[in-house]
Amino acid sequence: MTTFPIFLFIFVVFLNRYVFGLWLTIVRKRKIDETIDDYWPTVTVVVPLFNEGKSIYDTIISLVNLEYPKEKLSVTVVDDCSTDDSYEWACKAAREYPNVRVLRNPHNMGKRKGINHAVREAVDAEIIVSVDSDVIVYPTAIRELVRRFVSPEIAAVGGRVHVSNPNENWLTRLQTIKYYFGQEHLKNLERGLRSVLCLSGCLTAYRRHVLMQLEPILEDRNILGIPIKYGEDRFLTAQIVRHGYRTCMTMDAMCFTKAATTMGGYFNQQLRWKRSNIVDFIVGLPHAWKLHPLLCLQYLSMILLLLVYPFIIAQHVLEGQFFDLCFFHVQLIAMFGLIYYFAPSVRALPPWLRVHPIAFMPMAVLMPVAYLLLTPLGLFTLDSSSWETRGHGNVAQPAAPAPTGAHP
Repeated sequence: MTTFPIFLFIFVVFLNRYVFGLWLTIVRKRKIDETIDDYWPTVTVVVPLFNEGKSIYDTIISLVNLEYPKEKLSVTVVDDCSTDDSYEWACKAAREYPNVRVLRNPHNMGKRKGINHAVREAVDAEIIVSVDSDVIVYPTAIRELVRRFVSPEIAAVGGRVHVSNPNENWLTRLQTIKYYFGQEHLKNLERGLRSVLCLSGCLTAYRRHVLMQLEPILEDRNILGIPIKYGEDRFLTAQIVRHGYRTCMTMDAMCFTKAATTMGGYFNQQLRWKRSNIVDFIVGLPHAWKLHPLLCLQYLSMILLLLVYPFIIAQHVLEGQFFDLCFFHVQLIAMFGLIYYFAPSVRALPPWLRVHPIAFMPMAVLMPVAYLLLTPLGLFTLDSSSWETRGHGNVAQPAAPAPTGAHP
């Protein structure tokens, strides 16, 4: 493969993801973030739990204090057989707040089946809001999500994820900038077309009847009979789009999540995401042709980037052009750092949420390493059943007895 087609391909990916996306956000600005103020549905916040310790208590407290009518807001925590004291902390919150309920799976089932369990139990809810167990939600977030359900065809609305520990070390600084691009640029095209293909489990609202409609598909996700427990966010969003619904995203609904502080935690997260991308991009390929042409082009380019780029990197190494490729990555990352530095939305953030753009430079090394090593590793470990975040491992034991005060 010659250099020219490689860089032409990268240019097409850049043009589609950034330039066309920016153009759509300008042209369709009002339509992208349309709101309605007379919609006040009943809401159940569902928190899937596994080995979070005391932090789950803090998460629950932040949820029960959200700025939403208390009589229309409830919180359901579903524990996936945690092996630490997470369940006890969740039950403590349930004893203190009457609108908090704690469920426990009969055995370790994975995040998606745990959420399905909670959704089935939330019979009075019109809207289900999925919140990860390590997330702190901004007080107005639920209201901002609900306001975006302006028509029945909108089935899901996602929020903006900020890093809560941006300046802890060099790795969290790097991820802060990476989250910024993932939230505010890479999804612009999808936001403009109201077909966001991956809404984060950190903070997303769904119409409950749509989740119930899709439950058989969500419950039976597998590869050649092997259950798949990772990448549930992308899989669920893709299924919603595939069934003809709209998916939106708003920057006004915010939450805060902790970025990985160690290389082990970071690469575990990236490996899980790589597996999810491989599975869902390939499985969804027949449906890609039904998407908007620009969205279809983005979908196909991302598959190619995911599967072809490791070979491009390996070829440069074998041909002695590794430093040329490194220099290209340095230039690319430096350009992204400048975009971050001068972005009005970044400058509007409080100082503690911003980092210096030079912090993004290590991505010039981490990006090719991730593509070269993690893509093949993800491809050959698609049958993993681990949660693989924040040190979570595989478990498969029966549930312990519920402490006094837990809700059934």
